[in-house]
Amino acid sequence: MREGSNEGRDARETARGVEIRKPSREDVDAWTTRTCRADALWLAPLTRGGNYAFRRLCEVDFGARVTVSEMAFARFLGKGNRVERARLRRVRERGDGERTFGAQIATNAIGEGVRAGLIASGEFGADFVDLNCGCPIHETWKRGLGAALLKKPAKLERLVEGIANGIDVPLTVKIRLGIDSSSQASRIAEALENAGASAIVVHGRTKEQRYTSASDYDVIKRLVEERNVPIVGNGDVLTWYDARDRIAHSGVAAMMVGRGALIKPWIFKEFAEGREWLPTALERVGVYYTLRTYMMESFGDDDIGKRRYDDFMPWHMGFFCRYRPLPEALFSGRAIDDPLLQSRLDIAVDGESLEALSPVERLLRCTSEDAHAAISEILWEAASPEDAMNRLEDAAKTSLEEWTARVAAGTRGTSVDTIRG
Repeated sequence: MREGSNEGRDARETARGVEIRKPSREDVDAWTTRTCRADALWLAPLTRGGNYAFRRLCEVDFGARVTVSEMAFARFLGKGNRVERARLRRVRERGDGERTFGAQIATNAIGEGVRAGLIASGEFGADFVDLNCGCPIHETWKRGLGAALLKKPAKLERLVEGIANGIDVPLTVKIRLGIDSSSQASRIAEALENAGASAIVVHGRTKEQRYTSASDYDVIKRLVEERNVPIVGNGDVLTWYDARDRIAHSGVAAMMVGRGALIKPWIFKEFAEGREWLPTALERVGVYYTLRTYMMESFGDDDIGKRRYDDFMPWHMGFFCRYRPLPEALFSGRAIDDPLLQSRLDIAVDGESLEALSPVERLLRCTSEDAHAAISEILWEAASPEDAMNRLEDAAKTSLEEWTARVAAGTRGTSVDTIRG
């Protein structure tokens, strides 16, 4: 690793008025021991989904040990933007075990990145900072951020080196395999290791693939073999045994889960225990009700808080409705390149019959956006999970048939797979 740039030093002096101590080798090794291990399942940075309430649910209720914030734009964070700052709030409520929190930033400038990194660690208690080099959406791409940084590995190396040398916590980098092919993946990973990244999180698709096709764990395996820095795998994890099998296949130091956690936030509990939890409809409603309560506490229970809740909860229901019981005995053994997360699962899966599903169960699996809004409203108004169940039973009797017909007619709404990270 080369010496830090003057720009990095200037930025950290400007940010705090004093010279910041860069993490020592011992500091980074201790961080690596806590986070880059085969029994650590990371929660991915999830735009909109990685809000404080959802991260609290994953950490406090289901034992997620490593979580990463929503992506924050470093430029606006440095200017004190309240929305960007809110993305970096660390969950303070107590849970079982030691937890590690990372703040993800998007930038293409060393000074911005250093200032944002020092804000993340100094004001919000982040244990590490993650640089987003994987976001494929146009809003980020047109600004030269996210996956756009993969176009020029040498320039990216200088950026990572400058930020890593200017902040006081480890820097990780989240990448995709490339823009439209994985031909540059090895070069990019080499540049990041040379620049001083403490770990590389690899989403096994290219920018152009977005969330279509299977993640390429053969390429991820090659990067693990080529590099000395820890590699964290990301992509196509829906069950605890998906994570286990991809660790075994690729040799990654740890796994990160995104959409799989949005569908079933208890995946962290399953992974830690090495067994699936197949919750009943009432138990799942209890989970969703807990998230509703955390949102009330975070947003407020007044009209303003309700409007913010309405921005988030129906969106979450668009993922929760994709839950299906997938016991290992029936669904394990699929090839790495044929993931469950990419499959179109019916309302009833193997081991179930549609006729045997209760009306509430079918309502919870309904993909209608009108159903999601109605469920969210019921959760807000209910006095308890049991009360919510009673209200959901009434809603299923009066409206499920109509909502199901709309889905069949192709009026479900827009796709929910719009995750940045």
